[in-house]
Amino acid sequence: MIVEQIWTANALRNFNYLVACPDTGEALAIDPLDHEKTLATAKVKGWRITQILNTHEHHDHIGGNAAVVAATGAKVIAHHRAAGRIPGVDRGVRAGDVIKVGKRVELECMDTPGHTMCHICLRSHTDQPALFSGDTLFNAGAGNVHNGGNVEDLYATFVDQLARLPENTQVYPGHDYMENNLKFTLAREPGNEAAREMLPQVTGQDPARSRVTTLADERRINTFMRLDSPGVIARLREEFPDLPERPEPKTVFAKLRELRNKW
Repeated sequence: MIVEQIWTANALRNFNYLVACPDTGEALAIDPLDHEKTLATAKVKGWRITQILNTHEHHDHIGGNAAVVAATGAKVIAHHRAAGRIPGVDRGVRAGDVIKVGKRVELECMDTPGHTMCHICLRSHTDQPALFSGDTLFNAGAGNVHNGGNVEDLYATFVDQLARLPENTQVYPGHDYMENNLKFTLAREPGNEAAREMLPQVTGQDPARSRVTTLADERRINTFMRLDSPGVIARLREEFPDLPERPEPKTVFAKLRELRNKW
């Protein structure tokens, strides 16, 4: 499996992806908002885009579909309940469905509600596992729930699905928010040495050469995956004095998301 991360350089800091089979040159385009860069990258690499996967229905993830379909004839894949929200869906997928790319690439669909209620993440069946996490999991952060989402469902996705993936899983998110997310981590957990060490490494980084984290990294630097940290809870109590002595992880997650909304 070959992964090409495409930096759109737009105001929303989107990443698009091409996932290609090394044997056949067939490629899957993930959230190809910047259709020009997506098509140009495929041409340079000698790949043929045969499928598009939209992680969810927001315009900054589906806006390039029509142009890519017009240029390649690719089939559009999305959550099985997203057909009314995403034009031209050819295949609706559910949890456990597999998207095959060429001869050797298999990507398993995960039904990951929270950011929206029709959100798909993809996990690869490869020696080096990868997670294409859309707007669910970011480097050092979590998606918002402003536009059709639900924080309790997002929490459940994190603890019941993402937290159970292998530690060496590489994380490919839908946006580059890493620098700001690390600053949020340090605001919520000043004693987090892993985040403090990583921040200068990514400050001012070229997003076109963005650092790729693993889930092991995320468990060290991502506040939303550190819900039982005494430091996180103590700092949270300064903002929410009524927080119980031993708050439920779901409460910690929701309060962190509330604070991140204003960050």
